Amino acid sequence: MVKFQGLPTSLSGNFPLVGEKAPEFSLCSHDLKELSSNSLIGKKIVLNIFPSVETEVCAMSVLTFREKLKDLNAELFNVSADLPFASQRFGSSNGIDSSCFLSFYRSLFAHDYGVYISEGPLKGLSARATVVIDEKGTVIHSELVSEITSEPNYEAVVLALIN
Repeated sequence: MVKFQGLPTSLSGNFPLVGEKAPEFSLCSHDLKELSSNSLIGKKIVLNIFPSVETEVCAMSVLTFREKLKDLNAELFNVSADLPFASQRFGSSNGIDSSCFLSFYRSLFAHDYGVYISEGPLKGLSARATVVIDEKGTVIHSELVSEITSEPNYEAVVLALIN
């Protein structure tokens, strides 16, 4: 069960579990082009999924993952419903390459990954989650954060990447 400020929040879709094939996706990149999961086969991928980079906890997750993963062999993608313009603004003001931000505003990603908030004040956004995908497209770590206002388990992501 996922909560927002202590209240139960309904999600739709099925969250991918360790050992499963990661659902395919197509997300909007910073330059308004589509980036598909098929183009990432052969790379380890970390999906940092959150409601909006405009919130303190979401912004902190972007900055923390950037630091913790900088020396690891993995591609970090920060995924939200934010328009690419907001992500570019955040990236520019924090010295982050905008290519690590992807938007699901014109796709079914949030539903396909089981993080789509289907009711309440955050309806249409995503819950907070992390999914680590190996080079073959298999999920090697997944966490659906139980309280949307809490940060993800950064160390579990790092451990998944180094094991």
